Order: sequence, then structure tokens, then C-alpha cells
Amino acid sequence: MLSLHTNYASLSTQNALGATQKTLTTSMSRLGTGFRINSAMDDAAGLQIATRMNAQSRGMAVAMRNTQNGISMMQTAEGAFKEMTNIITRMKDLATEAANGSATQEDRDALQSEFDQLGEELGNIMTNSSFAGEALFSKDGTAGKLGAAAVTFQIGATTAETMDVDVTDALGDLGTDLDAVVASYTAGVTAGTPGTEIATAAAANTAIDDLADVLDSIGAVRAQLGASSNRLESVYNNLGNQRTQTDASKGRIMDVDYAAETANMTKNQMLMQASTSMLKQSSSMSQLVMSLMQ
Repeated sequence: MLSLHTNYASLSTQNALGATQKTLTTSMSRLGTGFRINSAMDDAAGLQIATRMNAQSRGMAVAMRNTQNGISMMQTAEGAFKEMTNIITRMKDLATEAANGSATQEDRDALQSEFDQLGEELGNIMTNSSFAGEALFSKDGTAGKLGAAAVTFQIGATTAETMDVDVTDALGDLGTDLDAVVASYTAGVTAGTPGTEIATAAAANTAIDDLADVLDSIGAVRAQLGASSNRLESVYNNLGNQRTQTDASKGRIMDVDYAAETANMTKNQMLMQASTSMLKQSSSMSQLVMSLMQ
């Protein structure tokens, strides 16, 4: 039907043109941002899932840094105990030399002097070893971070993902052994009264076994720290794998497929051109009515 009031072809073409323009705008927006989802209107469920995955991924990234910081702290502590092991080994050598019958009293006095200095350094290490400005073992007569209580590490993105490292008992045993074996240990960096641990052959002979026990105590602490560090390293690797897979899954939801979206944009551009051309042609329909009236 020919009508001046209603041009169905024009209305239909305008409707198609508007839909095509909306789709083209969406394609251009996706190509411009690189995301398939730029608002909840694009994919409400997908956006919710991707947001949850993003929060999980970021939490795991922070947890990975936490594990590395934890490893660094325990390696700092383990390094201190490594030096203590060297010191105790040297003190055991001094005791072994002083216990020998060929050593004179002057020799034992000289050996005792070095023994005392090494004992003071043991106290210095236990008192002043710190990480990030906080004492690890003890400070001003109070227990440090590792000596006070178990240290809890946040190793995941959820509340349940924690790890406790507790070396308080081992540190307590070590401190007791050092107090009993090395008189100058409590002096720390302050010069103390000379000891008598290896001042005689008999005392030196007893000190040999006592110092061996101290080595065992240090070894127990180092073993716990090393085992915990190894676990944190495994946690780090596992978190890295989880984060990679989570980011990949989030990418499949959020990221635009440039090949497919470029094809959609090209198609919509061509439809826009065709619709515009047809809209122009539909305007000539009204002219046919005028030709009938001539």
C-alpha cells in the first residue's frame, strides 16, 4: 500500500540501522578497551565470576609476596644460627686444645680469653639479630618475634590459608644450654667477668661434651627453620600455578577475541552502509504517491 503517512520501508530500515549501530558501537568499544565485558550489561554473570576470580588472583599475588618475606625472615634467622654454629665449633676446638695435658696454664688462660669473647658474641647474635627492624630472638630481656610465640604467615587468599612456624621450645632449650655452658653468653656486647669453662684440663674436658649438646640444640632450631622455609617455597610455587590458571580463566571471560570482534565490526560497518543506502532509497516511496496524482 502506498501511503504518505506511513513509510513502512523507512521505519523498518531505521529500526535495523539503530540495532546495527548499537552492535557496531559495542564492537568498537570492545576493540578499544580490549575487554569483552565493559559493563554488567555485556554479561552480568560473566562479570560477577570474573570479579571473584580477580579478587582471588590478587589475594594470591599478595600471599606469594608473604611467602617470600617469610622465607627471607627465616633465612636471616638461619644465617645467625649458622654463624653461631661456627662459633660453637671454634669453642669446642678451644676446649679440646685446653683439655690436652701438654697445654700450660698460660695456654689455657689465653684459650679461655678467646672462649669468653666468643661467648659474648653469641649473646650479641641472640640479642641483636633482627628482621625489618624487629628482634628475632630476644631484646632487652624479652623474647623476640620467633622466641615469643608461633609466627603465623598468611599463605593464601582466604582466611583458612595460614601457616604457623613455632620454634619457641627449640629456642628456649638453646638459651638454657648456652646459659649453662658459656658464662660470658649473658654479657652480650658488654664485657663480662672472665669464665672458667676451659681454665683447667678437667673443666675443658667436660666442656667438650656440653658444647656438642649446644651444637645439637642449634641444629634443631636450624632444621625447623629450614623445613618451614622449604614448605613456604612449595607454597609459593603452588600459588604461582593457581594464579596463572585463575588469570587464564578470567581472561577467557573478560578479554575480547580480536579476530572474531574485528570480523563483527567489519560486518556491522557494511550493514550500516547498506542500511543508510536503503534508508535513502525508502524516501523515494512517497514520491510515487505524488506521481499518481499528476
